[in-house]
Amino acid sequence: MLIGRVGGHHPGMISSTRAAEADPTVHDPRRRRAVLVAVCVALMAVIASVSGLNVAQQQVAVAFDASQGTVLWMINVYTLSLAALLLPLGALGDRWGRRPVLLAGLAVFGVAGAAAGLATSSVMMIVARLAGGVGAAMIMPVTLAVITSTFPPGDRARAIGVWTGVAGGGGILGMYLSAVLVDAATWRWLFALPVVLVGVAAVLALRSVPDSRERSPHRFDAVGSLLSVVAVTGLIVTLHEGPVRGWTDPATLVGLALGVAGSIAFVAWELRRPGPLLDVRSFRDRRLSSGSLALLVLFGVQAGIFVVLFPYLQAVLGWSGLRSTLALMPMAGVMMLAAGLAPRVAARAGSRATMAAGALVGGAGLALMATMVSVGDGYLSVLPGMLAMGLGMGLTQTPSTEAITSALPRERQGVASALNDVTRELGTALGVALLGAVLTAGYRAAVDARVGPVPARDGIATALATGDGALVVAARQAFVDGWRQAMWVGVAVMAALFAYVVARGPSRDAGSGAPGR
Repeated sequence: MLIGRVGGHHPGMISSTRAAEADPTVHDPRRRRAVLVAVCVALMAVIASVSGLNVAQQQVAVAFDASQGTVLWMINVYTLSLAALLLPLGALGDRWGRRPVLLAGLAVFGVAGAAAGLATSSVMMIVARLAGGVGAAMIMPVTLAVITSTFPPGDRARAIGVWTGVAGGGGILGMYLSAVLVDAATWRWLFALPVVLVGVAAVLALRSVPDSRERSPHRFDAVGSLLSVVAVTGLIVTLHEGPVRGWTDPATLVGLALGVAGSIAFVAWELRRPGPLLDVRSFRDRRLSSGSLALLVLFGVQAGIFVVLFPYLQAVLGWSGLRSTLALMPMAGVMMLAAGLAPRVAARAGSRATMAAGALVGGAGLALMATMVSVGDGYLSVLPGMLAMGLGMGLTQTPSTEAITSALPRERQGVASALNDVTRELGTALGVALLGAVLTAGYRAAVDARVGPVPARDGIATALATGDGALVVAARQAFVDGWRQAMWVGVAVMAALFAYVVARGPSRDAGSGAPGR
């Protein structure tokens, strides 16, 4: 399987051939709904596991007598293995069959989730989370590839809108349900929700999801797969460890070196391969390049907002973890609603205009949060900005995802879906690192200006632990100052995305299969 330049073939490359099997396109509307429900339930299980463990860090640390660094590895190893394996496993789904790979991924994910819930040591938990990431990397790209390869063109955009809404808002919903489980029972019940969702998804997939696979005259690109794993792993580790260890720490520098070297080697190898894992020439297509950049920015900004919002709600406003998670639900609801409506907007206004409008509205939401946030006014001072950001993200995500999948041919939809997912994961890690660093720097500078270089400058939690009333007030105001700086950086990033989409976004018919240059 391979692709050349979109709309043609690279010299010396042979196009892939469809398997000699029945067209898997689903023409029955009821069957299509069943397929969509099945893949969205599977996707929800994967997304909920990304953020669910965040709400129980303290309980897990006590249960295993684990350090904060060990607990962070329990959280991050899932995301790391998921991101690193998306491209190769997405490509294998195209070759081996999307339904078998989906079912195998659900089985691996379910067993790993049960093992994590029953873990008796930190090592067992880390291994279980690693295996869960492998299963998730089999599930996530296949869920979108099933939609793009089985839904007829007239219904594909709406189905992608539903998928995008679950992918964008599902993490917040999963975090809330996880917080409820932790409060009502114990942290071990966190893993019950994904396991139940996996069971439901498996039953639905067996009943409704058709199989689709592609034959290729070329061997699987094992070298390209290995290089992609090295590149993504190095970059993710760098972005995770840089803010914690420091950007000049040896571990951070090694991760950066591996990420950069792996990326360069991957591009060089793919340009030479007759059947590449991902033909990098495809990024000449505006659909692929603009869609990927938009998702990178959007998920980076969203992750950065969460880095800022949770400490604000808990440390500044004094809310519980459950109440803080519930406070994010309006943003998630608006995001999911907008993602579902985006295909209709794009059909009338065009993909480029819809993506640009989403970036503009999202940037306006960040500006609202930067100007209106205060210690005294509390949650209502940030709610309008959160709602605007949710609306903007929902409008932009769906046409961006459709632009990526429409830029690659049907036989490469597993790779297209994996690329879509890798972009989201890299954007999330980048946003946490960037906006988190801006927030920390702004907070420290504000604390130093108010009370001098005291221990409270290490974080607002340190200030709250002192019990010093004057220091607590100063720290809370300093956090708001850091918040404003982080939000204005987000505004600048969204403004740059808006300008890029206006200049280089996909054409009006980006989702139709026509060239979108």
